[in-house]
Amino acid sequence: VQLQASGGGLVQTGGSLRLSCAASGRTFSSYVMGWFLQAPGKEREFVAAISLSGASTYYSDSVKGRFTISRDNAKNTVYLQMDSLKPEDTAVYYCAASPGGNPRDLSKYTYWGQGTLVTVSS
Repeated sequence: VQLQASGGGLVQTGGSLRLSCAASGRTFSSYVMGWFLQAPGKEREFVAAISLSGASTYYSDSVKGRFTISRDNAKNTVYLQMDSLKPEDTAVYYCAASPGGNPRDLSKYTYWGQGTLVTVSS
């Protein structure tokens, strides 16, 4: 599976962005999909994940209520709607695909996209 993330950019505090991650291949619906962020000088951390059908979603405490993950299996695409953005959300955001296991565990993700930069100005 090859993943291509897009949609990052510069936004003011309180603004919104929608990230997209397009996947190649016919097995997209077989993978749990996740979003992770990595701020400068920090480790990569979990943001959100979504189950195979989209029925279950998972969020970190820092984004719960502000971000929404969704997927369209017909389009092989996963989305991250980011609302009420804060300066501390500034990071490179990565999408990833996991064949199974704890959806919050970075080590369970086999395929990674190249990342897209989100910058939130104060």
